[in-house]
Parts: sequence; structure tokens; C-alpha cells
Amino acid sequence: MFLDTLVPPAGSHKKATRVGRGISAGKGKTCGRGEKGAGARKSANKGFMHLEGGNFPLWRSVPKRGFKSLKVRDTQIVNLESIEKLDVAEVTPEVLAAKGLIKDADKPVKILARGELTKAVTVKASSVSRQAAQAIEKAGGKVEII
Repeated sequence: MFLDTLVPPAGSHKKATRVGRGISAGKGKTCGRGEKGAGARKSANKGFMHLEGGNFPLWRSVPKRGFKSLKVRDTQIVNLESIEKLDVAEVTPEVLAAKGLIKDADKPVKILARGELTKAVTVKASSVSRQAAQAIEKAGGKVEII
């Protein structure tokens, strides 16, 4: 078998209908778009959401409230009290995900200072609050930003 001998299966390739080539071609004059209206215009999208045929637009009738930030950060929060319960010397996103404290090891992790830390632990996270960093260092641990 060679590349020049390959052919597509029968019926898989169909020629595109050429519209606007006269009445005898079957798709002449209006080219299958019908007469007048938004669907007959070249720039109109038939079934376009904002075109409702004179009805009051849905997007204007639905109430709009609040604010939706375009800068969504999927930061996952872990507190010191959760780290205290772990029996590990080094806390990384992979360890936290394995223990079920966070859902995804690839998303950013922030360590917060709720709770007490009594053992020396090396913490590797995307960000650490100032109070949490002080508590970790006070317990003899180390903070690394990754």
C-alpha cells in the first residue's frame, strides 16, 4: 500500500452545492435562502439569539445583578491546622492533593494562618500569608514559594 493508491471510501466525499448559478442548476436566484427576511440577508445569522422578530430581547428582560470578575483565580486554601494533622516533613501541592486537602495539585495553593503549628515542616506553596509564614518559621519550619 502506497500513499498514491489511497482513496476515500465511496460516498464519503460529496461535492458542495454551487448556489447562484441559474434556475436550471436548482439553487439559482435566491440560492435556497427563500424570499426576504433576516435569513435572506448575507450578514444575518438565522436563529441568532439577539434577533427575536420584534419581541422584547431576552438579554434585556433578564435582570442583571452583581459583578463577575474577569480575573478568576482558582486559588485553593489550606490552613495550618490541616498541615498540623499531616504526618509529613515536606508539604507540597502533590502531598496535599494525595491527602485530599485540595482537589488539583496544578492549581495555585495558598497557606493561611488558622490554627497552630507545633512541628517543623517545610512548606512549598504558591503563596503563604505573612502570619502563616511567621508561624511556620517559629515552629522551626521553612517556607518556599513555588
